[in-house]
Amino acid sequence: MNIFLRELKANRKSLLIWSGITILFVIIGFSKFSAYEGNPELLAILDEFPTPVIEALSLKAFNLTTVTGFFGVMFSYFALLLSISAAMWGSDIISKEERDKTVEFSLTLPVTRGRLITAKALSALVNSIVLLFVTWGAILAGAANYETDSEFFSFVAISMLALFIMQLVFLAVGLFLGCAMSQYKRSASVAVSLLLGTYFLSIISGLNKNLEFLKYFSPFKYFNPATLLHESKVDMLYVGLSAAIVVVAMVGAYLSYSKRDLYI
Repeated sequence: MNIFLRELKANRKSLLIWSGITILFVIIGFSKFSAYEGNPELLAILDEFPTPVIEALSLKAFNLTTVTGFFGVMFSYFALLLSISAAMWGSDIISKEERDKTVEFSLTLPVTRGRLITAKALSALVNSIVLLFVTWGAILAGAANYETDSEFFSFVAISMLALFIMQLVFLAVGLFLGCAMSQYKRSASVAVSLLLGTYFLSIISGLNKNLEFLKYFSPFKYFNPATLLHESKVDMLYVGLSAAIVVVAMVGAYLSYSKRDLYI
C-alpha cells in the first residue's frame, strides 16, 4: 500500500499535466466546432480530400455540424492522447527506479518484485482512470454550450468504455517494455514509437481493402466510432483480442522483471 500511495504522489504532477493537455484539446476542439455548427456549407471542404483519406478517417460517417458527429471525428484523437499517456505511465513507472537510482531502495523493502509491479501497475491504472474521467467531464462541459441530440450522451459513454480498453492495452504494453528492456532509458520512447506505429497502421488499413487485415495489429481499429454510435456496443471479438494482449503483456512483465538484472 505504501508503494501504491508513493507512486500516486510521485505521478501527481504528470497526471495534472496530461489533464491540462486533454482539457486544452477539448477547448480547442469545440472552438473549431463552433465554425461548423449550423453551417453545412463548410462540409464542402471535405470534397477536396481524396476519397481513401476520407474513408480512412471516417469523415463521411459523421455529420460535423452536430456535436455528436464532431465528437465521432475527434474520437481517434482522444484515443491517441489517452493511449500515449497510459503507455508512458506503464513504461516509466518501472524503469524510473533505475533511471533515478532508487531501485536499490526498492529492493530492500520486504516485498517481492511481483508485488512491486502490482502496486506500481495499480497506481498507473488509477492515473489512467482519473484522466479518462477528466476527459469525459471536459467533453460534457464543452458540449453543454451547444445543442445535443438524444444519441450524444450514450455515444460518449460507450466511447469512454472503448477508450478505457485501449488505455489498458497500451498500459500493459508499456509496463511490459519497462520491465523487459535492459536499456531502461529507451522503454518510454519504444512504447510511444510502437503506439504511433499502430496508429498509422490503423490509417493505412483504411486506405485499401487489400490492407484491411492490418486492423488486427492496431488497437486503434478495434473500436470504430461509427459502429459505437449506430450500434451502441463494442465488438466482443476486439474486446477479447484486447484482453489477450493485456494478459500476455502482463504475464511477460512479471516473468521478465523477476529474472532481469537491475541497474543499481
